[in-house]
Amino acid sequence: MNRLMRVKPAGIMAFSFCFFFFLQGLLLAEKVNYVIDGDTVILADNQRVRLIGINAPETDHPRYGKKGQKYGNESKAYLKGMVEKKEVRLESGDESFDRFGRRLAYLYLPDGTFVNRKMVETGNAEVFRKFPFKFRKEFLELEQAARANKLGMWGERPPSFWDWIAEYWAEFNRKK
Repeated sequence: MNRLMRVKPAGIMAFSFCFFFFLQGLLLAEKVNYVIDGDTVILADNQRVRLIGINAPETDHPRYGKKGQKYGNESKAYLKGMVEKKEVRLESGDESFDRFGRRLAYLYLPDGTFVNRKMVETGNAEVFRKFPFKFRKEFLELEQAARANKLGMWGERPPSFWDWIAEYWAEFNRKK
């Protein structure tokens, strides 16, 4: 028998094992259809997913008459740029769903980027402190570093058009 034709069972098992985990990653990948805000996304199958361990500022919800919070739109835009219309891998935590019926998950990009962690690390979300989760200590340290470095929502707000008007008006009144 040809030496190349002999395949050892251990080699077949190792190949099968690697192939299974490669396929599992592809099969379990989900596509993000839409980003609701900095901590909630809608998948292609219309599942609403809340990112575990983070809390981002709220955005405007005209449908419900709710006004957004400071930095809400920026947080949403950051998450949108990272995951919208892209494949992600979801990992469940201790709880599968919250009281609103949203699926709770940690999100990972195909390159291994841990989305929940990145949101805290860049100052686009704070740590959700109400419930325990496995990355809590790490997230708290990342939030503290983001605050110290004035990243994202912890940074200085650039002046708006209305700030400029107020400054101009104050200067105008001083010259009178």
